[in-house]
Amino acid sequence: MAPLARLKKRAEFLHVAAKGRRCTTPGLILQALPQASAHEPRVGFTASRRVGIAVARNRARRRLREAARRAAPHARPGDYVLIAREATLKRPFAELVADLETALKRLGAWREGAAE
Repeated sequence: MAPLARLKKRAEFLHVAAKGRRCTTPGLILQALPQASAHEPRVGFTASRRVGIAVARNRARRRLREAARRAAPHARPGDYVLIAREATLKRPFAELVADLETALKRLGAWREGAAE
């Protein structure tokens, strides 16, 4: 599977935060800005110090990255920012993926029947 297209610049994160919609689940916060002109989903990841020390924040981002990789085939084109929460580290991985899928569905960014 090809790597995820990523958001890396601060301006991209701020644009999604300002113009997009937001959904909070127990394991993560998703900010979404669907765009019909985009070819594939672009994803950014962030974790604040509230999540923990640097090792914990990095682990939280890795978990979010893998969850996003699994959900990416079902996401509509656009920009997405996944924000780690304190529960991101403690939540069972299957529930974390389910949280992301739920957030995508609530925001109308889920494509049914997408190829895996």
